[in-house]
Amino acid sequence: MIENMKKIHVGVFIAVFALLASIFHLYTGSIGFFEPREQRSLHLFLLLPLIFLMKPGFLVNSARRESAKPGIVDYALAILIAVPALYSYFEAFRINMRLEDVTEVLDTELWLGGIMIILILEAIRRGVSVVMFGLVLIGFIYLFTTEYMPGIFHFRDLPLSEIIEAMYLSNGNGIFGTITGISATLIAIFLIFGSMIEGSGTGRLFINLGKKVAGRYTGGPAKIAVLTSALFGSMSGSSSSNVFTTGSFTIPMMKKRGYKASFAGGVETAASVGGQSAPPIMGAGAFVMAEITGVPYTDIIVAAVIGSLCYFVMIFVTVHFEARKLGLKGIDPKELPTWSDVLKDIHLLIPIFLLITLLLLRFSPTYAALLSIAATFFTSWLRKHTRIGFKKALEILINAGRNTVLIAIACVGANMLVLILTKTGLIVSIGAVVTSVVGDNLFLGGLLLALMTLVLGMGIPTTPAYIVVAAVGVPTLVGNFDVPMLAAHFFVFYFAILADATPPVSIAAYSAAAISKADPIVTAFQATRLAIAGYVVGFSYLFVPELLMQGTFIGIVLNTAAILLGLTLFSVAITGYFVNTMRLPVRIILAPLGLFLALNVALPLEVRISGSLLAMLILYVVNTKFALNKTAADL
Repeated sequence: MIENMKKIHVGVFIAVFALLASIFHLYTGSIGFFEPREQRSLHLFLLLPLIFLMKPGFLVNSARRESAKPGIVDYALAILIAVPALYSYFEAFRINMRLEDVTEVLDTELWLGGIMIILILEAIRRGVSVVMFGLVLIGFIYLFTTEYMPGIFHFRDLPLSEIIEAMYLSNGNGIFGTITGISATLIAIFLIFGSMIEGSGTGRLFINLGKKVAGRYTGGPAKIAVLTSALFGSMSGSSSSNVFTTGSFTIPMMKKRGYKASFAGGVETAASVGGQSAPPIMGAGAFVMAEITGVPYTDIIVAAVIGSLCYFVMIFVTVHFEARKLGLKGIDPKELPTWSDVLKDIHLLIPIFLLITLLLLRFSPTYAALLSIAATFFTSWLRKHTRIGFKKALEILINAGRNTVLIAIACVGANMLVLILTKTGLIVSIGAVVTSVVGDNLFLGGLLLALMTLVLGMGIPTTPAYIVVAAVGVPTLVGNFDVPMLAAHFFVFYFAILADATPPVSIAAYSAAAISKADPIVTAFQATRLAIAGYVVGFSYLFVPELLMQGTFIGIVLNTAAILLGLTLFSVAITGYFVNTMRLPVRIILAPLGLFLALNVALPLEVRISGSLLAMLILYVVNTKFALNKTAADL
């Protein structure tokens, strides 16, 4: 009984602080944000201590951590990490007025900064991932050993006091840097908006709409998953959250209709990950990109349309061919919701349309999100079954605060990594290394940076991963290869998104596998082949400005068609079906041919398009005249 009371008290404490964090972000967003260091300090003060209570146990593995109870050490660490954040808040004016590397660092600041760095590393290990913890830890080891490093990795001796000063007292990067600033303002507000949307029942609307639109067609359950995850993923900003929200019903539905467990999980993973590329919200990615690049939000969502369209069209095509190969039918119309069921929740779209309208009218994202949060609450009262009462509103704000904890920690970790890269000049050095390895070959340079983005993005939430890799990759692409800035950012953004679906560390795939009961690695590989359009589109941004809606209408249409037709050939190859099942040797030839025609911009558009159409015509004729029996060998 005493243990249960302790657990209740911990839950209450977490709920109160999470609620205060949400209220703080709403309050400062409405009256005007505090001075940057003050805003960021209170943001971290309210959120960082919670990770030690939400995920207690220093030596407990991640699988058991969720059910573990906080001990004395966890409480002590929660209190200890709050002290440096409070000090930063109360001493904000003096810290802002000091001159870095000139003004003496106080002993108190050295101790507090050192403690905060160590505890943030532990918070990253517990709350984000071991991968990100390892990256930041390696970065710190490098700071201490850089004077002994050879070649481009060599840098002058950095004493401990200078490292702590840069991490704790700097306003540009480090713990209280600009990335933390983005999470303390923009991201926090949009996470609250996403929680309000989820809490109002908009997810139910998307699910019913997906069922009604796609459910009766071939492979209906998989197509429902794609459509629903695209709609919800654009709002949620978290691929794992998207998987658990929509996948909890789409994955069992797919398995029930005959899809393999790993394929069902792969479909949900690929669609949920891709949701963050879908306008208008792009999981807050559009706003972060606008903040970093200075490009207006409206230009970014317009530029994102074709890439996202290609991504989801190809997932639809793949699941369609897979369903035809397996002989899977759509859902019985009697089991589908009626238009009346869909229209019962249609009023919940008002806040989303309001948000889009305000953003298109060039209101600030924060102002637009705040009004949309208020609109979500008031429109929920238009129907009795969607009303958000006082208790429900508290639950939504608490959930938003809890969700913000992990993002805040990940953003702090990203800030630290960026500071390590800039302090030692590695950002410039990496660009020089890439250039020295590949010369002026943009294709090879892009391939190298894509691999780096996927590795750095594994185990890190999309937004921090995008920010970290943008700090390295974008200057290299722009400065060394003359890639337009927006194209470079979209390239990095896509591969940061796809890192969540790329094995071996595929967070979204692990989430889907937990629901489907399939092997997570197999699920991740299924997601990767389904998401191949994302890799192709991301890479194509470097060479095809038409993907960003830049160019003539005919040029945009033809370039999009060339990519889609080439990817369709690849989809046929990986599913092994086009009119009828195909033999393995044909598939082996078809897969590289499809990628070649989708990616090879050196070929004239007419050749790429006609080549894809000719290949499909030949396949149609051959598979119609020489139909194969659906034996295991043929599949």
